[in-house]
Formats: sequence, C-alpha cells, structure tokens
Amino acid sequence: MSEAMDPEDRKIITLARSARARNGVAEGAAVRDETGRTYVAGTVTLDSLKLSALQTAVAMAVASGAQSLEAAAVVTEAATAADADRAAVRDLGGAETPVLVAGTDGVLRETVKAG
Repeated sequence: MSEAMDPEDRKIITLARSARARNGVAEGAAVRDETGRTYVAGTVTLDSLKLSALQTAVAMAVASGAQSLEAAAVVTEAATAADADRAAVRDLGGAETPVLVAGTDGVLRETVKAG
C-alpha cells in the first residue's frame, strides 16, 4: 500500500511522525495547503487550552493565511481520526479532503474523507 502512496502524502506523514517524536506528545499532525505549504504540529495540552495535533496544524494553516487544504495526516495510536479532527480539516479543506491516519510507526492505516 505505501509504495503506491503519493510522495507528498508520504512527506506529511513523515513530518507528523517527527513532530510527535520530537515533542514527546500523544499525536503529531501535518496539513498541506492549496499552495503546497505544510504546517506541522503536536498535541497541545495546557490547563486552559487543549487541542489535538490535527486541530493545531489546521489552526496554524489558518493563522498563516491558507485558504484551503489539499490533505491532512495524523500519526496516532488511535484506530482512526477523531470526529473533531475531521471537522477541523473539513472547515478549511472541504468534505472531500483526505485525512491520512498512520500508526506511530509511520505506516498508513487508512485514508478517510474529512466530511
């Protein structure tokens, strides 16, 4: 499965995995905007603010002026992307935006639509 994966999709999974490892957080995520720029984030857990890695990556894209998303990736121990994560991707990228869900080993488990 992974040998047929688009190199740009492989890249955002690799970036998401690196963010998770580097920051020692539960999840890592990356999104690619309509211009090909990537935004990488980990889980945010503060007393006053809790965001998943994918929500944080989407927020970073919005704050940087992204108008849409081409794809999103999350590296997680969870079986699939959380509803709130898919909703954040859908808000910026639309219902058809692919969300790549990979295990902590970086192996793609599934691709789901944001919608």
